[in-house]
Amino acid sequence: MINRRTWVIFGWLLIATVVYFSLTPKPPSAGLTFGDKIGHLSAYAGLMFWWYPIQSNAHRLALIFVLLGLTLEILQSLSGYRQGDLFDMAANTAGIGIGWGAARIATHYLPAWFARNLAV
Repeated sequence: MINRRTWVIFGWLLIATVVYFSLTPKPPSAGLTFGDKIGHLSAYAGLMFWWYPIQSNAHRLALIFVLLGLTLEILQSLSGYRQGDLFDMAANTAGIGIGWGAARIATHYLPAWFARNLAV
């Protein structure tokens, strides 16, 4: 059983990981065409999917993640060693939408698991 506190702590570790890889001078490369966009999309989809079951207001959660992505892109632009990118922001936002949709589906079809394991 995963208690809610563990779920939240791991969620904060996910956020810290996104912040680190967004601001590190040399982030890992996927070696694919548009690999960084896939990374942005999957990172923000993962954040939204993870936090959705424990946050009562999904609209606010989505806004928070959009603002996080925007802030990190601005900080990249100001860093001197990274460039902010409008397409990265679009990938972040698309990821939030995908994560939201996937989480809604999961919580609809697996409500007993979430209720039992997260005590939401």
